Amino acid sequence: MTIDTKSGTRLEPAAALFHSLADPARLAIVKRIAQGEVRVGDLTQVLGLAQSTVSAHVACLRDCGLVTGRMEGRKVFYSLTRPELIDVLAQAEILLAATGNAVSLCPTYGDAACAAATTKEEQL
Repeated sequence: MTIDTKSGTRLEPAAALFHSLADPARLAIVKRIAQGEVRVGDLTQVLGLAQSTVSAHVACLRDCGLVTGRMEGRKVFYSLTRPELIDVLAQAEILLAATGNAVSLCPTYGDAACAAATTKEEQL
């Protein structure tokens, strides 16, 4: 367990939050849901991903407590559980603009590292 020595709080929950948003597809899903309720079928059209892939990402976000589903007949409409998530994304965009998106050059998490990881997954 890692503790922030200044505040005395555990850091793992924050790391889990950011990890849940680290996948580009999940981030795109959250950004779309932030605009209003949406069904998985609508997300598949917008993102161009398979329904099973989108469903798995939505399930991850639901399990993390970031989105919730509302049944209407046989349809499920997803929305954000907390509007503060929109603020987090807005602050991230401000930070990215201020740093000139320098994080994309990071050798561990930047664009090249993500491309290499995607290529490796495709080979499996």
